Amino acid sequence: MAVKGEAGPLTASCWLLLVALLTCRSLAKELTWDANGYVLYCPCMGRFGNQADHFLGSLAFAKMLNRTLAVPPWIVYRHHIPPFTNVHVPYSEFFQLEALSFYHRVVSLEDFMEKLAPGNWPSGQRNAYCFETAAQRSPDRKSCPMKDGNPFGPFWDYVGVEFDKSVLFGGISFGPYHQPQWMKRFPPSEHPVLALPGAPAQFPVLEEHVGLQRYVVWSHKMAKEGEEHIAALLTRPYVGIHLRIGVDWQNACKMLKSDDTGPHFMASPQCVGYNRQTAAPLTMTMCLPDLAEIRRALKLWVKKTSARSVFIATDSESHSGEIQKLFKDKVKVVSLQSNSAQMDLYVLGRADHFIGNCVSSFSAFVKRERDVHGLPSSFFGMDTPGKVNHRVEL
Repeated sequence: MAVKGEAGPLTASCWLLLVALLTCRSLAKELTWDANGYVLYCPCMGRFGNQADHFLGSLAFAKMLNRTLAVPPWIVYRHHIPPFTNVHVPYSEFFQLEALSFYHRVVSLEDFMEKLAPGNWPSGQRNAYCFETAAQRSPDRKSCPMKDGNPFGPFWDYVGVEFDKSVLFGGISFGPYHQPQWMKRFPPSEHPVLALPGAPAQFPVLEEHVGLQRYVVWSHKMAKEGEEHIAALLTRPYVGIHLRIGVDWQNACKMLKSDDTGPHFMASPQCVGYNRQTAAPLTMTMCLPDLAEIRRALKLWVKKTSARSVFIATDSESHSGEIQKLFKDKVKVVSLQSNSAQMDLYVLGRADHFIGNCVSSFSAFVKRERDVHGLPSSFFGMDTPGKVNHRVEL
């Protein structure tokens, strides 16, 4: 695989130095139009974990076509707190845009619209591109449904784009096999901006794109705040766990009971393996661990790592009381209960050991980041990746 076959990850100090140098260079360089064209898309499938999976694939797609990727903002759904609507957070709020340039050319979508679009992609010349099947959802069946519903409409309104024409296509995919067809059918001289209704990528992230995580580097602000949280709340060594156990997740995991999903269900290839023929079985415990499994896994890894703290990130109940009772006063149990999923991700990524949910794309983000830095991870129901646990009481 191309990404995995590259040279090993740089040391942290060298990597930070290179990012700093590139940042200085990019600040000094004025934005100019890329004659090779651009890729724009709406990160409109799911919450952060899904958007991150799609982002890696979209980055690879832009490189495959040698077009600059206009990096979209993250869509954060905050319907439970003011202003009770989607919030569009620029990529650089959480991560360093400059680090992506070590892999391929990028520009923030905000800068593209403000500094490049007015003179090079003006109103009246803004085409939308979509599959013919997608156009069937529009009233006239020949227009791309770019702004049909939420989050599509609010996203393009935030960007400030009204589309003037639709360009439909079929018989082509986003994979490398069809790269020549993309180049032939949509030369940048005639189609300078490929604006797509969704990410030009698959979910979950393809195995060959997993290694692109190394270019997703936390912003200095996020790193500073994250390290402050760790220093103030946790004592090393600490074990980080992700509990995906909310009602919506419980309903999703029920699909495993019908045996229709097989081993590949949402982000499960990260732990059962990408090859369907040799994939390990996916169990209900791996999708929806009960309190007994949570206790078992924590007992194991706290003992193995001599952990003094446990950090819990959750979409629902943290079980912090039960977990604290398990370890009494020997281990400190912490859950931020914040509105920042990204802060949870940062703290989980820095843990001495991480226990994730095999099926969750949120856990997958943490696992990929930890793999980049050579840090150990496991999953509920699977202490060793690729080997499903037998039910054994500790």
